Amino acid sequence: MILVFKHFFYKNYVGLSLWPFIILKHDELKEDIVLINHEKIHLKQQQELLIVFFYFFYISEWLLRTAIYFDSYKAYQNISFEREAYSNEKNLNYTSERKPFSFIKYLTK
Repeated sequence: MILVFKHFFYKNYVGLSLWPFIILKHDELKEDIVLINHEKIHLKQQQELLIVFFYFFYISEWLLRTAIYFDSYKAYQNISFEREAYSNEKNLNYTSERKPFSFIKYLTK
């Protein structure tokens, strides 16, 4: 289910997945198939980690990488979940082809 809340986002962020929803900043983003696919990849990640563990690992990895890089945006870009989603967002078949726990191989890249 896709929802639109334009006042929900910080700076340049335009999309977010909160199981089972994809939340977008603007209504016209519903037509951005790459963005929607990116968020669907996050929904798959959340599902396989029983949702709560996804958020625990996501926030933990972001905090650790923020301490390493001293840059919260660079930390966000290097979270394994984000790396997997960005690397595969243009492959519209990825969510059906994806192997479980595929984000793990992006931990050290």
